[in-house]
Amino acid sequence: MKTKNEKYEVVVVGGGMAGFCAAVSSARMGRKTCLIQNRPVFGGNCSSEIGVTIHGAAAFHAYARETGIISELLIEERSQNHAEIYENGWINSVWDMVMYDMAVKEEDLTFYLNTDMRDVKMSSDNKIEAVVAYIQSAETELIIEGDIFADCTGDGIVADRAGCEWRWGSESKSEFNEIHAPEVGSKEDVMGNSIHFRCKDMGRPVPFKAPDWAVKHDNPEYFYNQGRIPKDKRGGFWWLEIGVPYNTIYDNEDIRHELTRHTLGVWDWMKNCDPKMKEETKNYAIDWIGQVPGKRENRRIMGEYFMTENDIQEKTVFRDEIGFGGWFVDLHTPGGLLARHAEASAATDGEEYNTFDEYMVKSYCGPYGFPLRSLIARDVDNLMMAGRNISCSHAALGTLRVMGTTAVMGEAIGVAASTAIKHGVNIKEVPQKYIYEVQQNLLRNGCFLPNVKNTDKKDLALKAKIIASSEDYLLGAGPESKGFHEGLAIWKDQPQYHVETLETIKGQIVGIGSDRLDSVSVCLTNTSDIEQEVEAYIRPIDSIWDYRVDANEVIASAILKVPVGEKVWIDWEVNLTKENGLPLNQYVRIDLGANNNLEWHEAGCVIPGHTAMYQIGKNKMRRYYNGNTLSFKVSPAQNCFKATNIITGESRPHSYTNVWISNRNNPLDQWLQLIWDTPQDVSLVELTFPGHLLREYHAYAPLYRDPQCPKDLEIQGFINGGWVKIAEINDNYQRQRKVKLDKSYSLSQLRIVIKTTNGDASAMIYEVRVY
Repeated sequence: MKTKNEKYEVVVVGGGMAGFCAAVSSARMGRKTCLIQNRPVFGGNCSSEIGVTIHGAAAFHAYARETGIISELLIEERSQNHAEIYENGWINSVWDMVMYDMAVKEEDLTFYLNTDMRDVKMSSDNKIEAVVAYIQSAETELIIEGDIFADCTGDGIVADRAGCEWRWGSESKSEFNEIHAPEVGSKEDVMGNSIHFRCKDMGRPVPFKAPDWAVKHDNPEYFYNQGRIPKDKRGGFWWLEIGVPYNTIYDNEDIRHELTRHTLGVWDWMKNCDPKMKEETKNYAIDWIGQVPGKRENRRIMGEYFMTENDIQEKTVFRDEIGFGGWFVDLHTPGGLLARHAEASAATDGEEYNTFDEYMVKSYCGPYGFPLRSLIARDVDNLMMAGRNISCSHAALGTLRVMGTTAVMGEAIGVAASTAIKHGVNIKEVPQKYIYEVQQNLLRNGCFLPNVKNTDKKDLALKAKIIASSEDYLLGAGPESKGFHEGLAIWKDQPQYHVETLETIKGQIVGIGSDRLDSVSVCLTNTSDIEQEVEAYIRPIDSIWDYRVDANEVIASAILKVPVGEKVWIDWEVNLTKENGLPLNQYVRIDLGANNNLEWHEAGCVIPGHTAMYQIGKNKMRRYYNGNTLSFKVSPAQNCFKATNIITGESRPHSYTNVWISNRNNPLDQWLQLIWDTPQDVSLVELTFPGHLLREYHAYAPLYRDPQCPKDLEIQGFINGGWVKIAEINDNYQRQRKVKLDKSYSLSQLRIVIKTTNGDASAMIYEVRVY
């Protein structure tokens, strides 16, 4: 057997989304990085081998797509891939190759695929000295030394071999008083492993005969009333899951076999037994069955901070915040296919998710931040982790485990590891001594932190005066309004609350950009035969994700009278100014109370940053539909898309719109200009554009390029009394672009000229940085 000895600054074990983003992040920070992956492709659960599509915070929250490396990858995949995203099983090799391409292009990244991590070597000072790995089919042993190691294996293999303490199963209610915790904790409370399958329409009837060893399913209640609904004849069922009584690590092969037996049995039931599915699937044949189980939960490594569900529900603000999540607290029933119900919500609502169900109300959470300390191992001095093995409770893992969130974790530990090496300190010192640097680097790399803004002292844009060729003003939108949303749909797998009736309170967010608001109007239908009344309120809110029913003090209220009729505009004189509570450069929310005789109509377009929400619990609201805008008008028009938004420090609509939009009635070219009192040495311009934020990855069509994203643009400098092109970008569809100029220019004025977009009539930019 051949042996190779190598030395790196950062060594990442595990090439799923967490590990991949950690390794790329570290390499981009200039650290010599090695990534070890035991499969032939990157991606872990989302690879073509397993096929779980990536979920994240935007499944439940408008404008909550994870950004940074994960965004770059997903935007690239959609631009290249001909395939529709449906749900599990619908990942093809285009995604594998997008990841592979990124890895190959990173100069400071070395990777080993098909390589098993076998053991660790410890030093006398409580650090990992090296990992021992074996390249499959190459008879080669690798001894890889490193300064900092990252366990992104999911199973926590590195930490386990290094002697770290870890947890398994659920914590009891008495330990942390989490609302999802059982009264008695149990090692049995571990979510299971899954395989997936997909089917193909053959255009003619296709028979299917299950092998004798397949499980025989013949009870429709097992599917329709116990949370195992075959929503699509093509496959893609998350509930093909088995854990208890098997150990999800040691019994993985037994689980794979049992899952295969059940998968064939489920398809047999669909093809040959159930009257409804039998008809729907008659022309379908099995095309693929995965044979690598995807895992949800295993070891959770004890870190410098142990995150609980209380942190998530209360949105704890951490000084060392380095990422965010927003998937719901999604805890599957131990046993999966072997249990009575597939997940806890199915026990009370077997057929569909009910948005008002008590279990679903308490499970809806976020977006919330999480700390770097939960990604630093407590028991070893140079070990970090990202993924489902981080330091958190079982209940907290229900939301933290999804791949959009774990990718953000990975990018964060790559930056943190680089920072520790740069300053020559133990990784455990970074959360206290260098967290500002880590956070500012993450923001600069395109990531988002709910409680941190760009205050980078080196960013020359923050010192500039900002003007633009034009600015769009907010007037509102009605049912007949049109937008540029071709190719943007919804995540079809989850039932959508899409009811215009005022069953409960509904609220529409409005950005205030002027010093007064004289009136607002809403478009309602009165379905009864008499005049109706509805309570109306306006209150400032802290962010687009401020879901408190009683968010802040009401600044205007009224009882609106609604005559009988369809799509009637109801005017409300509010006469708000700064003196009576109107905030500037902040959101307010127009709330209408419950009245089942009234409908508040959706607008025909989505106004950037202007989404709606509805009440689901006593003091809890949630996103309405998929981030849609309800019909409203404001007077006077609000200047909430102004040029100065590009230096608010936030690069998405969060506490405010934070975007410059040119007047859509003015033709392109449109420009944004930075002016300094004295000349500045400029060699790098970094741009963040709109697009790919509103909804989850699943909502975007094949070969998609977001219409809001600028396509062709120039960077111009004011030189010798005139504007000179110093750089250009062509055929762009990515959210973030960093443009290194051919030399350093001494400039007192700089322009970004948007020449074309990918479809929208306006030029739009979230952030400009200049260095």
